[in-house]
Amino acid sequence: MSSAPDRSGRRVLVIGATSAIATETARVFAAYGARLFLTGRHPDRLEAVAADLRVRGAMQVETARLDVTDIGGHAGVIDAAAAGMGGLDVVLIAHGTLPDQRRCEESVAESLAAMQVNFTATVALLTLVANRFESARHGCIAVIGSVAGDRGRQSNYVYGAAKGGLERFLEGLRNRLFRSGVDVITIKPGFVDTPMTAQVPKNALFASPRRVGRAIYRAIESRRSVVYIPWFWRPIMCLVTALPESIFRRLRL
Repeated sequence: MSSAPDRSGRRVLVIGATSAIATETARVFAAYGARLFLTGRHPDRLEAVAADLRVRGAMQVETARLDVTDIGGHAGVIDAAAAGMGGLDVVLIAHGTLPDQRRCEESVAESLAAMQVNFTATVALLTLVANRFESARHGCIAVIGSVAGDRGRQSNYVYGAAKGGLERFLEGLRNRLFRSGVDVITIKPGFVDTPMTAQVPKNALFASPRRVGRAIYRAIESRRSVVYIPWFWRPIMCLVTALPESIFRRLRL
């Protein structure tokens, strides 16, 4: 009789760990006895998440403050995570912001700031993590993107451009690292009921952070390349991307 794989002790670095989705994903890792290194901008919130994960069964939890827009600070935090846990097995990149589209249209600075958080900073982190995992010929990189990256829409094209560019980057990175045994997973949630979407009217398409977090954990376990969460976003986005441009530009999406 086969036994379940031993998942305890895995070394997981979570970037943007205080987000609702990242916290729920980390809770599943904690329940399986993982070692966790959490980063975020607010030390007090990080410590609160860490305390929760210890209670839920994590073998080890450490924290470090990281503002992802401080590109120069990335290497030091990644090194600290690897040193603190004796290496890295999984890196989950979960930070992000949902910019105000109208403000971005009116301000170059707002647009560039949104791209910095949602694209440039993530690319910088991925470059460092990819090189580390490629040298070790081991590891799994999971990045939270968005269905917004599947097609540019008038209501959020700055955010969508950042996520669309990130998807192309991850696609190429996945191909590069394939022969090194390193997995790269693109996670594409739809609407999620989190503080980031507090100002967005809710409807039946919204999922809870708990549901999304559990699905992300399963995606990492299965090493699937691209995952829509919940699943029904894949056919929805197939339909959206299939619409002719002549029709799509007339829609108020």
